[in-house]
Amino acid sequence: MRSGPVIDHLAPERYQPGWLPGSVARHAAGLDMLPVGSPGKVGVLHLAFERVGGRTELTGHYQKTPLQIARPLYYDPERPDMPYLMFMSSGGGVLQGDRYRIDVSCGEGSSVHLTTQAATRLYRMEQDYATQLVNLTAGPGGYLEYLPDTVIPFADSRYYQRLRVTVAADATVVLGETLMAGRLARGERHAYTAYCSDVEVRDTSARLLFADPLRLVPGERPVTGPAVMAGFGLLSSLYVVTAAQPARLVADTMHAVLAGTGLRAGASVLPGDRGAWARILGDRSPEVEAALQLTWNAVRELLLGVPAPDRRKQ
Repeated sequence: MRSGPVIDHLAPERYQPGWLPGSVARHAAGLDMLPVGSPGKVGVLHLAFERVGGRTELTGHYQKTPLQIARPLYYDPERPDMPYLMFMSSGGGVLQGDRYRIDVSCGEGSSVHLTTQAATRLYRMEQDYATQLVNLTAGPGGYLEYLPDTVIPFADSRYYQRLRVTVAADATVVLGETLMAGRLARGERHAYTAYCSDVEVRDTSARLLFADPLRLVPGERPVTGPAVMAGFGLLSSLYVVTAAQPARLVADTMHAVLAGTGLRAGASVLPGDRGAWARILGDRSPEVEAALQLTWNAVRELLLGVPAPDRRKQ
């Protein structure tokens, strides 16, 4: 691996959010078990990718359990230059007091697909809360996909995620998020205490291109209205930040696919015509995942001229 600036990955200011929504911050407390910062409570991934010899290679790698990665795979015959990387957690889920941080930088001309091993389970939390900070950077001419599996907040969980993306003017970033209202088969629909997230996308001068905050706090305000989950069991979002095609064309392509799914869904242009985004609502995980796959496939065909590979984990 190539050397770079020395970073203290375990400094508290790196894995502790500098700011939290009040609905999560109010639950801050000491833990009777392992306190914040103990071994196994702080997960860190720091990854760097560069284009080397005609394909993208992992050139920088630091990990701390419970976060880790599988070996990059080059399994897409349509894009043999693009590695597919899976984030994994040895803990099986997110616990109270957990603090995770993921940093991924993609150098000039690199192409990377990032996903997770399985659904992210947010376990019951009686003390404190859990957080995850994700920072993604796509350099000039880069193509980055971040499509994690569904997040499932268990009853009484408290969680905050901040996803910050820095994108070069001619780079493309495809972001996906899917949230389930809880363990629906067990009757836990919106039984979590607080689920809050922030998506922030900026250019290389740190200028904000757009932000999408989500605040779901069932004990404070309804989370089933038309502006949130509207009584559905799953909410999925897909953001396509690109200048490779006109924003309206990207939005129309996504909307045309979603119109044929029969789900409550739609697409629109991002602020400043920096791309497009889509929202999908449904009651069953398979149908929402299928709609997301179809939309991602249409985006792939439009931007890269190749279909999306099967996302099923082997």
